[in-house]
This record gives sequence, structure tokens and C-alpha cells, in this order.
Amino acid sequence: MSRPPLQLEESPTLSGAHALQVVALALRYAKPFASRFVIKAGLVLASIAVLLVLPIPAKILIDHVILAQPVAAERNPLVRVPLLWLGLTEPAAILWAMAVLLVALLVLVGGFGPGGAENEPTQAWLGGGQDTATQTENEVNAGFSLVGGLLGLVDFFVTIRLTQDLNHYYRTTLFGRFQALPYAAFDDAKTGDAIYRVLYDTPAITNTVYRVLLTPLGAPVGIVASALLLRLAFGNHPPIYLSALAMLPVSLAIGIALGGVLRRREARSRRAGALATATAEESLSNVVVAQAFGAEATERARYDAASWRAFTAFRGVVAASMAVVVGGFLLAAPVTVFAVRYILRLLATDAITPGDLSLVFGYFFGIVGPAVDLGALWPRIQGSVVGLHRVFHVLEHLPAELDDTDRPVLAPIRERIAFDGVSFGFDGTRVLRDVTFEAPVGTITAVVGPAGAGKTTLVSLIPRFQEPASGRVLADGTDLGTVRLASVRRQMAFAFQESVLFSDSIRENIRFGHPGASDDDVRRAAQQALADEFIRALPEGYDTRLGRAGAKLSVGQKQRLQLARALLRPAPVLILDEPTAALDPETEAALVRTVRRLGRDRIVLVVTHRLSTAAEADQILFLEDGRIVERGTHAALLARAGGAYRRFWELETRGGRDAASGRLPSAM
Repeated sequence: MSRPPLQLEESPTLSGAHALQVVALALRYAKPFASRFVIKAGLVLASIAVLLVLPIPAKILIDHVILAQPVAAERNPLVRVPLLWLGLTEPAAILWAMAVLLVALLVLVGGFGPGGAENEPTQAWLGGGQDTATQTENEVNAGFSLVGGLLGLVDFFVTIRLTQDLNHYYRTTLFGRFQALPYAAFDDAKTGDAIYRVLYDTPAITNTVYRVLLTPLGAPVGIVASALLLRLAFGNHPPIYLSALAMLPVSLAIGIALGGVLRRREARSRRAGALATATAEESLSNVVVAQAFGAEATERARYDAASWRAFTAFRGVVAASMAVVVGGFLLAAPVTVFAVRYILRLLATDAITPGDLSLVFGYFFGIVGPAVDLGALWPRIQGSVVGLHRVFHVLEHLPAELDDTDRPVLAPIRERIAFDGVSFGFDGTRVLRDVTFEAPVGTITAVVGPAGAGKTTLVSLIPRFQEPASGRVLADGTDLGTVRLASVRRQMAFAFQESVLFSDSIRENIRFGHPGASDDDVRRAAQQALADEFIRALPEGYDTRLGRAGAKLSVGQKQRLQLARALLRPAPVLILDEPTAALDPETEAALVRTVRRLGRDRIVLVVTHRLSTAAEADQILFLEDGRIVERGTHAALLARAGGAYRRFWELETRGGRDAASGRLPSAM
């Protein structure tokens, strides 16, 4: 059966329930790094434990060194118990002990106070703007820790390595999936959109996995520990810790209310960014056409519109993010004002000491910060969820051709390729109708016919670039649709109608289909394809780099390199699609002789409109409206009076004579 056309574009809508499924998938893809995330989680908990100690030295120094209050009169058990247990009652002894402790904390976590500049985390971010593209570069390479010092340094290196390894794994997995999509997957899709997904959507996994795994672990621990310490220190003043805990429902309410808005805005932004990337890729790839037709202004206007839509859509994301911040501030402000006034009133009435402010504010914000993080978790991952949704649409919902490892491997082809009643069509249009023929080993089969007859479609069914709607394509009697695709394509070599070359050296382009080939093998294949002479004439010979799509070569030279690549590949089936279209008659004749000589132990199929090439074939299939209307040798088909092949032959030869005489062909 023929495959339905694949749509690269995912559904533009993403519900909250679907977003949760996307998050679950992200965690599944992070599973290979589970042990390293456990290490990261342990470092986070260790950092939180040390941060809980930081407010205490400041309290001791203010009350018992600067103000010289007696330790015996200390009401706070967090301070009184350890000082008395250590026998520290004199200000001088307390000062030296705190100095040692602060130096140790500075070395361990790079902090010696309850917050602010005295406690700097370890983090590294690349320079960039506010757009999705530059932000994702940060997500790919980010390293961070809650603390500095030695603990922060270890945490930083663990994190940055985990970040890069996770993104590398995820990015290459998506790239490999794109490589394995069916031949027609990109018929209606933009290459630029695929590039955007690989480069700018995949890093969303970093933000999602770190937040989903670490925030629900670290934030509750920080909240509960700070609340317990506040209650232990100021148990007779419950408004202090209750007002801090009130920040959690406030943050949760804002996150739930505005998460969907952020998700929809981010979806529009990423689609607009992908369209801008696709437009740029398409326009730059066809810049010669735009210049030839004087359409530079049109292309600039097209990209201008796409680029402006991307900027406009991203401003929508910024506006939604600001709404989250403003909404949270407006709801949290009354609670914060109440808490500060209450604490200052306690200080004014001597209910707490000046040193107690270090503990109060240290642990108060030790609750507020994690509470905000926990409540903002949902809105903060909405942009990432949209990017992951675009990636998982490809990874999870588009079937890859190589997902057939449960099928048997195709045995080496030794006898023939056969079509048995094959029909094919797409979008309701029938392209091939009941095609039946055999192509034995050691023969050349030429497929000819008018434009649109289905010639290229016919040969594309052999390597299963397309699947028949009905009928079978057989190799030595085995239906190719029942075996592993990789085992089919390993036995195929191609020279495509359009020159497909890479910006690598000529040597590596020829060796592409047979990486293990020696330099002598490469040179021999080039000689067989009549390419060796012009290659050696280049300044760097076989080491000449071709640039984008072989832009440094003529069309005929690129065709010969493609043929050399196909001839080098040790495959029993050789498929040539218009292999001599850009060659002069003398070169064409020489190449046809080469193909005939090298095809003695291969099955060769040639799609051509050059009947001089077809004339050398062992059998010719003449296609018309998707059917084989004539079949036979060149001589046999020419002998048919009024035959379709003979009519084409006469038109071609008459056209050649008319061109030589300077007249238009009479058939035109």
C-alpha cells in the first residue's frame, strides 16, 4: 500500500493535558542520564543544606560580638545551643570562631552571609538577546549551581557536562529521525523548519527536565526546612513564617491562570521563527534564480514579512511573561508589606534583636524564593513545552522508514528485479498502472517516454522511496515490501536526476556511497565516469572542496561525479536517472559503453529522454500515462510502424537535423 503523505507541521493547539504528556515524554528521553541527574539532585540538596547555615553567623556577629549581648540571655535556640555547647561566651572567642567558620563557608560555597552579593551562585551563560534562537544557545551550554566555592565548582562542571550531553543526544536523535523519514516526507515541508527544530526546539529539553526534576525536589525541601527553622527560632510569632508560606498559593494561582496564555503565545512565536528560517533558507538556496529574473526585491519583501511576523510573535511572548510577573507582584505585594511591617514592629518593641533580622529575612526569603519557583514552574516551562511538542511530533508521530527491524533481511540479489502488476498514485492521482516487467542481472533496462509518464516514479519504487498502491516489486522472487528497508537500499546505487553533491572534497563525494573505498578505487571510478581528467586539472585535484551543491562545477561535471559515486558503490542494482542529460553526444556515447561494460554483473535501470542512450539498452520500456505501452529492443521497437517509440525516435532525430540546418523542428 502507498503511504499517506506525511505532514511535518504538528497541530497548532496544545492543551494543558497534552502539555503534561509532552513533559512526561521529555523525562523519558532524559532517562539514559538518570544516574547523573541523581548526582545533580544530591548536589542541589547539599547546596540547600549549606545555604540554611548562612544566616546564623551574621546573627551571632551582630548580637554577640558587635552588641556584646550575653550568650546566656539568648532566646534563640539556633544560636544559644551551639555557642554554649562549644563554650563560646566571650565576644573575642566568638569572633575568632565565626571568622574560621566564614572562611570555611567562603571556600566551600563562596558565601558568608544570608544573601545578596555575599552569596553568589555559580553559573555561566552565553551572551545573547531575548529571542528564542539565542536563548536556546544558552540552554544548550548552560552550567549552574545554587552556590559558589568548591561545591559550586563541582556542581557547575557536573551540570554543564550533563546539559551538553543531554542536548547532544536529543539533537542527534531528532536529526537521525529526519534522516529516516520517508522519501516524500518533505514534499510539502520546509527544510528551514526542520533546521529550526533541530537547532532551536531541541534545547527546550534542558529547561523542562531541570525544572521538572529539580524544582519539585529542591523547592519543597527549602520551604519546609526554612519554615521549621523559623518556627524553631520564632515559634511565638507565627505570622513570620505563615506570611512567607502564603506566597506558594499566590504563585500557583498565577501560574495556572496564565500558563495557557504563555503556551499559545510561544507556539505562535516558534512557528513564526521557523517560517522565517525556512524563508531565508529557500531564498538563499535559489538566489541565482532571483537574480536571473530580477526578483531580488520580491524575495526581500517575502523575507521582510516573515521576519517581522517572527518579531511580532515574540513580543507577544514577552508581553505574556510580563503579565505573569506583574500579576504575581500585585498579589504578593500585600503579603510582603504585611510581613515586613510585622517584623519591624517586633524589632521596635524588642521582641526580636537586630541580629534576629538576619535569621528572619534569611529564612523568610528561603521560603519565598522556592515558593515562587514552585508556583512559577508551570508557566516557566510553557515555552519549552511548545518546542518539545514540535520535536516529539517528529520523533513520536512520524513513522521512520527504518523502524522495521522485526522483518527479515533481503538476501543478496543475484538474478532479477521484477514488477508484478504494480500501480501507484498519490493525492487521488494514478501515476503508474499495472506495470509488469523483469530486469535480469547483466542487462540494461531503459525507461523512456514523455514528461509526466511516471518514469522516475517507476524506478523510485525499487529502493522503496515510494510504496506500491497494489502489486509487488520483487528481487529474486522476494517482495521488497516484506524485508528490512536498510537491507534493500544497501544493494542499490544511484545517480539522481538532479545533481546531489556535498560541500566536501571531490574524493569524499565519490566515496560517499562506499566509505571503505581506497583512493585507487575512487580514481578508477572517476576514470570510468570520464571525470578523472577534469578533476586532475583542478588546482587541488581530488582534494578540491566543492562548496554548496558543487557550485564550482559545470552541470555535466557534476553529473559525471554522481555517476562515479554510483559506479564505485558495490551494489548489484544500479539506477541512473537521466545520467547523460547534460553531456555532449561523444561523452554520452563513451559513458554508455562504460555502463554497459560495468553492468555485466549488475541490474542497470536507466531513465532517459535521450534515445541515443536508450538505443544501447537490452530492453526498452516505453511509458505513456503510467502504462508500459511498448517493450523491446531498440531495433524491434523501431520496426513497429506507427509505434510510440518510433514516433519519439523520429521526432528526436528530425529535431537534430533541423537544429543542424538552423530550422525549428517541424513537429513543434
